[in-house]
Amino acid sequence: MTDSTEGAKSHKKSVTASLHVPGRVKFLVCVDRRQQSRVAVRYACMRARNTGGSVSLLHVVEPPEFQHWAAVGDVMEGEMREEAEHLLEDLVRDVNEWTDVMPELIVREGDLGNEILSHVADDKDIDVLVIGAVAPDSQDFSLLTFLAGKLLGHLAVPLVVVPANLSDEQIANMT
Repeated sequence: MTDSTEGAKSHKKSVTASLHVPGRVKFLVCVDRRQQSRVAVRYACMRARNTGGSVSLLHVVEPPEFQHWAAVGDVMEGEMREEAEHLLEDLVRDVNEWTDVMPELIVREGDLGNEILSHVADDKDIDVLVIGAVAPDSQDFSLLTFLAGKLLGHLAVPLVVVPANLSDEQIANMT
């Protein structure tokens, strides 16, 4: 896995290594434990499988809000990092089942939107950013609202928003 400190180093590539191959798309999927992430991963996997592309999974660990005591904050941060690694391990099984390819795994720490922008800027091979949209009856539009408001003006790649209510069959039919 790559973290934000390694990310800048590991994503610097020579000019010849980062030449885009038409049709081979690298999908970056922002993930968490919610169902819409799994649907977004499935969509990206199906698109990658059908185009000879690849999938990267990005999980951002946001700093704990409780910073009153440094030791407690450190424990909370460690637990959040461990949970992020378990999440990505779970998703790797799904990606392997759907594509027979090992996804790139990235864990970054910091503000969600800023880390997404930073990673897209660091990895010049990313062609498409994929996020899952919350179910229509949900009131949690935080990531989608943020992306629409802040990222779209700064994002250098297309953004694909995948509705959480799509079935596997619907995803297969559109990819």
